[in-house]
Amino acid sequence: MLGEFEYLLLSAAARLGDGAYGAAIRRGIEGATKRRCSIGALYTTLDRLEAKGLVRSWMGDPTPQRGGRPKRMVRVTGSGVREAKAFYDAVSRASQGVGWATDRARGLS
Repeated sequence: MLGEFEYLLLSAAARLGDGAYGAAIRRGIEGATKRRCSIGALYTTLDRLEAKGLVRSWMGDPTPQRGGRPKRMVRVTGSGVREAKAFYDAVSRASQGVGWATDRARGLS
């Protein structure tokens, strides 16, 4: 089963579609979690997901905005989609019957 950060990375990459590359994925994760995402953690996890066959990456064309450096583009594979869905389904099942908002409203957070 995926870890939380792996799921966040897959979700951000899937949401970005053809525009998925390291910095954009990082911004997507930070926007969703409201937490800082280190670039080292991002690329370590990206390498791990690629080794598992859950993403595919390649170097895009160099861009003037990046000083002529290419972007590492990312695409979620079919296996990545299945693993992300399995993670989401497991979290949804585990959360059934839990009233987080109600508990928080009662001061149990």
